[in-house]
Amino acid sequence: MIAGTGSYLPRRVVANSDLESFLDTSDAWIRDRTGIGARRVASDDEVTSDLAAHAAERALERAGIAREDVGLLVVATVTPDTPMPSCAVRVQKKLGLGTIPAFDLSAACAGFLYGITVADQFVRSGKVEHALVVGVELLSRVVNWDDRTTAVLFGDGAGAVVLSGGERGGILGASIRADGALADALVIPAGGSREPISRGDDVGARNKVQMVGQEIFRAAIARMSEVIGEVLDETGLGVDDIAAFIPHQANLRIIEAVADRLGAPMSKFVLTLERYGNTSSASIPIALDEAVRSGRLSAGDKVVLAALGAGVAWGGAVIEL
Repeated sequence: MIAGTGSYLPRRVVANSDLESFLDTSDAWIRDRTGIGARRVASDDEVTSDLAAHAAERALERAGIAREDVGLLVVATVTPDTPMPSCAVRVQKKLGLGTIPAFDLSAACAGFLYGITVADQFVRSGKVEHALVVGVELLSRVVNWDDRTTAVLFGDGAGAVVLSGGERGGILGASIRADGALADALVIPAGGSREPISRGDDVGARNKVQMVGQEIFRAAIARMSEVIGEVLDETGLGVDDIAAFIPHQANLRIIEAVADRLGAPMSKFVLTLERYGNTSSASIPIALDEAVRSGRLSAGDKVVLAALGAGVAWGGAVIEL
């Protein structure tokens, strides 16, 4: 079951109009092409594990579960504090979770779906009673702020859920996939073993996000529509049975195209990208938490989650709250 949800957004708000001072862009241009109006940016003294720990604390509080009862921590992120060790062990230390298994998953925008799918196996098998899954990104530090095609898209934030054993609710069906043929369509080229960075190297913006937008756009519509169909078929449910769809918050045009393919009204889609932009692996759990806390979703509701990100990796799930 989904025992609790939580989220955390940095305080600093960067509106589209703020970007006009240093980018060849405008609020109207950004809204028309993406649906984004603002994003949150972490303060200089915040790191990824800080955002994750805040969201995790709120999920545990909502679930009413003590930290010592958590048996597994999975952190989905492509922006850890450091390349080594994992962001998860930093969060583990900050929360005082003891010596439980803790690890990162790197599936970019699909990371949270990968995370809950993996954690659910531990819970279903009885290996752990409670698993904590966090989706978190601090993308403002890997964005090229001179590139208007990517700088306008991304924001910082974290979302978390507690998965617990029980007969009621939880993940009713899930599917995760990947296609390495599009691996270079959304990438940070430098900083790994293929192109390491040494002191004094002039890497330009190759250690920042680069994207072939049209390839990702087409893949997102096709794969997200496909995987939602898969998980609905797996669970024997139809659009009318679903209380809400929570897609990855990347682009309003993508979401509208997916809705059209499914024959689902946009009124069923939970949207946060106008306020927060694309927070990658954090976007689904942030939106889920807001929908729960606002009363839009409640116990017993069936919800569809779907995302596609770098890799390309994608996934979908039907959950019951």
